[in-house]
Amino acid sequence: MISILKTTAAHPGFIQLVALLDNELAARDGAEHSFYAAFNTSATIQHAVIVMDDLLPLACGAFKPYDSITVEIKRMYVMEKERKRGLAAMVLKELETWAASLQYTHCILETGLRQPEAIALYKKCGYTIIPNYGQYQGIENSVCMKKSLTAN
Repeated sequence: MISILKTTAAHPGFIQLVALLDNELAARDGAEHSFYAAFNTSATIQHAVIVMDDLLPLACGAFKPYDSITVEIKRMYVMEKERKRGLAAMVLKELETWAASLQYTHCILETGLRQPEAIALYKKCGYTIIPNYGQYQGIENSVCMKKSLTAN
C-alpha cells in the first residue's frame, strides 16, 4: 500500500534513496559532481518526504528554508524501476503543501541540463525557469526554477 511519510533526513529510507540519487548524479555529472555534492548534504534537513510501499521506500524529496518566505527543494529521487508512476509529482506536491502550511510562499530549486526529465517534471508542476541563484550563478549546467505557493 502506497503511503506518504513526512520525516527528516535522518530516516533510514531517506538515507537509502539519497545514496542511490548521489550515485546517479555522479554518473550524470561526471567531473562536476564534486561541486554539486558540496551543496547537497542532507544531514541538517528537517523536512523530508518519502513515498513508501509498505516498508519499502520508493521516492523522496526534501526542502530547507532559503529565506523567510522561500524554501529550496532538495534531494528529489524516484527509484529507477518506479519511475513514470507519478511518484515524483506526489512528493513535490506534498513538499509544497508542507511548506505552505509553515507560511512559506515560494519554492526554488536547482537541477541540471543533464536531468531533462526533472526539468520536464518541474515545468509540468508549475515551476518556471529563473536566473541562477546563489552558488549556481555562472554555472552553465545549472537550471534554476521557482514556483509561487500562493497560487495553489
